Amino acid sequence: MESKKKMLFIFNPFSGKAQIKSKLFEIIDVFVKGGYEVIVHPTQAVGDGFEKTKELAPQVDLVVCSGGDGTLDEVVSGLMEVDQRVPIGYIPAGSTNDFANSLSISKDMVQAAKDIIEGNLYSCDVGAFNNDSFVYIAAFGLFTDVSYETDQHMKNILGHLAYLLEGSKRIWNVPTYWIKVEANGETFEGEYIYGMVTNAKSVGGFKNLPGQDVRLDDGLFEVTLIKRPKNPLELNEIIASLLMQEDHTDLIDSFKTDRIIIESNQEISWTLDGEYGGDHGYVCIEARKHAMELVLNNK
Repeated sequence: MESKKKMLFIFNPFSGKAQIKSKLFEIIDVFVKGGYEVIVHPTQAVGDGFEKTKELAPQVDLVVCSGGDGTLDEVVSGLMEVDQRVPIGYIPAGSTNDFANSLSISKDMVQAAKDIIEGNLYSCDVGAFNNDSFVYIAAFGLFTDVSYETDQHMKNILGHLAYLLEGSKRIWNVPTYWIKVEANGETFEGEYIYGMVTNAKSVGGFKNLPGQDVRLDDGLFEVTLIKRPKNPLELNEIIASLLMQEDHTDLIDSFKTDRIIIESNQEISWTLDGEYGGDHGYVCIEARKHAMELVLNNK
């Protein structure tokens, strides 16, 4: 008898209104029919997905994770700590799944499971953030210091952004950060209210916000830095540019790079894939090209 393929299936039982509960049997059944012996692990606490992946990934042929972007982030970060290259499948269950949307992964959980069984490997970039990893976004400023305890976490940062900017009374009170940026052989500095380094086609549900022709496997990340508006006119210019998703303003710096260093004279709070990423005065972000093997069924 040939030994069966092994799978580690990690899921967050509370993601997206706990919708996995009604689908769990069907999903596991799909995996078993697909020839896998399945180790099932519901995450028990923050950080558990990371630890379990690190511990068990070397013993399996495939890791599948289900949950929101935060769960995905933990599992991928765990995989990055493992010497073997173990492929990963993703069944989205969160509120906004920017990463899943970018890759057209099915929102139907059972279909997503079938797609993993029938899928092919796709090599995808992963972000290195100082000593950490992220899957599709590292950001600072505007709301990134808002309580991380909220249900939505930071899942729709830019939804909030549009909302806040619309009623822009508060915008004049948001913290600004004087930062020095090094990327693509250039160095510049200025006063910014928000910054993000992304590897996704949509962020916070906004399609194309990171720009056009985004590829998740080109070894390049998209950088968007929003300067502090000095008056309502400049504010409107920023809003228009974000909503039109075109960069016609000097108030937003956007470019692609494989490596960026951001320094500031104060510690800045960062969010990685919507979860708290610590406070840093120095950040080095690099694209690790093709660091992750995703299983996708892109017909």
